[in-house]
Formats: sequence, structure tokens, C-alpha cells
Amino acid sequence: MRDVAVIGAGMIEFGELYEQSTDDMAEAAFLNALDDVDYGISPDEIDAGWLGTSNIAGDANSGLGLAHPTGQFEIPIMRVENACATGSSAFRAAVEAVRAGSADVALVLGVEKMHDSAEGLIANAALDQVWRGRGVTMPAFFGMRATRHMHEFGTTREQIAEVSVKNHENGSKYPYAHYQFTCDVEDVVQSPQVTYPLQLYDCCPVTDGAAATIIASEDVADNYTDDPIWAAGSGLSTDSLLRGNDSALVGFEATTQAANQAYDQANIGPEDIDVAEVHDCFTITELITYEDLGFCEKGEGGQFVEEGTVHLDGEKPVNPSGGLLAKGHPIGATGVAQINEIYEQLRGEAGAVQVGNDPQYGLQHNIGIGRNATGSVSCVNVLSRER
Repeated sequence: MRDVAVIGAGMIEFGELYEQSTDDMAEAAFLNALDDVDYGISPDEIDAGWLGTSNIAGDANSGLGLAHPTGQFEIPIMRVENACATGSSAFRAAVEAVRAGSADVALVLGVEKMHDSAEGLIANAALDQVWRGRGVTMPAFFGMRATRHMHEFGTTREQIAEVSVKNHENGSKYPYAHYQFTCDVEDVVQSPQVTYPLQLYDCCPVTDGAAATIIASEDVADNYTDDPIWAAGSGLSTDSLLRGNDSALVGFEATTQAANQAYDQANIGPEDIDVAEVHDCFTITELITYEDLGFCEKGEGGQFVEEGTVHLDGEKPVNPSGGLLAKGHPIGATGVAQINEIYEQLRGEAGAVQVGNDPQYGLQHNIGIGRNATGSVSCVNVLSRER
């Protein structure tokens, strides 16, 4: 099996992009990724593509959603959908194909139009689905986990709010973030109530966006850069609350399983991760994820963020981009953008949000929902400075 490297990354500023179509966003991210390759690359040198999209706005039913805006016709393209882990799963699939020899250079493109469609999230919520219960919403799911974590481990409301304070501080410095403002704990706990104990500033926004990553096999990576970032490990797992796993109220078992797979493949442990971009659709999600990834012990997530360990200048910085809370969560684009951010961090090119611990290993993480089981899927990718 061959080693695989990230050789280029591009994205667009996330936000409410009413003036742009899905194709507009995908094209811009693709062109930015081409421009990012150190020694340049022709689109003709890309010999396979993976498109990550949940198709919220109905614009990308096949691989044509990648081919049309990029001109990448007559090559194999696979569309990937895996709930909120869509982008990270597309990256994982592309790496595995290049590693196996199916392609030498591949494009991974994640794109999502979350606005502008009557067939979007509201319409989906109105469908009569037997697995959905009354009043079960995303904020309610994660609010329940917050109250359980507070009850079981003594986590305070202020510690949960600290996640939002940290990520908005980071996002205020990150040029692609949807929200670029700072806030304090008082602002978070006084923002409008969504579902107890989560307030508005505990929730990520509804955002449009696109991101593209170019990867290459070890056989050709040197043609494009002297500073490749290597795909060191990957894990993907699926779980369900319907199996009666009560521990799921204070954790997402799929994350732990996926992380262990990724650590084993990279031959490292959680203590070796120097920087991470993790799924923080709600503040409590990031706090629990510290524990699921093994960054701290179960129940210590609140203390972990309160002590500043995960801050930009901390020992293990998490979400230097501002995470989903500040940057937004355009589902198909989210994981690809996180890969790009880790790539920039490991190359020392992250600008105002560059972490200062000379990172050698970076981790990217998403969870997704299926059949009323939030966190039912998780994908974890580990990138490395050294091959």
C-alpha cells in the first residue's frame, strides 16, 4: 500500500451565500486548491474525484456535481453522503483509493448550499418518519447530553459556555469564518434560550460553503511540493442509540471507535495529537469529544477547557479555525475544510490562528446522525508532518 499526501487545499469564505450557486462555490474552492499547489498542477493531471455533499438544496445528485463546476469530465467520480461526516468520509475514501493504486492524483470536493431551497432542512423535518419522535430536534438531542453530563460529572454551565468563548475568539481571527465576533461567558449564557441548557451562542449557524483538497500518491507527490502533509491514519465507525447504550448520553461511542482505528493506523496515541479540528455543532459536543478522543478522562472535559489546554496557545489546541460554532457547518464542506485547516497548521501556514506548539500530528473529526441516533456515525482522520 502506498503512502498518500495532501498537496493542495482551497476553500471559500463560509456564510449566507445567497448570491452564489452550488456550482459557483465548488468552482471557487477548486480553483483555490489548484492555486495552492506549490509547483502548480494542471486539472488534466487529476485522475479521480470524490464529491462530499448531503444535497440539501438538490443540486448534486451524482458525480456531476463535481464534474460540472470543475471541468473534471471523463474520470471516475464518486459522490459520498454520510450525514455530518460526509466531507471527512469523502476524504477517507479518496485516500484509500489512492493508497490502493486506483489513482495517483485525486480531488476531494465538499460543498453544501444550506439556504435558498424550499426542499431543505425544514421540508425534511416535516416528513413522516417512523424513527423520529415528537419534539426531537438537534438542539434537544445535545441539550439532553449537556444536562446528563452536568448531572453525572458536575460539569458547570459556565464550562460548557467556555467552548463558545474559545471558538468565537479563534473565529474572529480566521478569514473564512461565518461569524467573526468575540463573546464572553456572560454573553453565551444570556443569549436567547434554544433548549435547556443550550443558548443561541452554544449552537452553530446555518451556513453555505465549499472546500477542496488535492491528494497524491507517494510516487508523484514530489512533482507538486517539497512540503507534503501525509495521511497517517483514518477511522470510521457506526453506532446507534437504539441499541440501548446508556453511555451514549455522555459520549459518542462511534467517535471512540473511529479514533482508535485512526490511532492504530498512524501508530500513535491521543497524547501525540498536537492540534485538532473537531465537530462542535453545539458546545457540549466539543466538550464530550475531548473525552471520546482520549484527550482527557471521561468527565473531565469541562475542566479541560476551563484550564485553557485547548486554547490557541494551550498544550492541545482544538478548533483554531473557530470550529463549526464560528465558521459554520455546510455539511458536505465541513470535513474537507477541517482537513485543509489541519494541512495548513502542519505546514505552519495558518496565519493568525497558527498554533505555537510546532505541530507534527493533526486530527480531524466529525459525527453524524441517523435514525434519531445523533453521533451514530463518526469519522476521524490523522495527518502527519513526517511520512
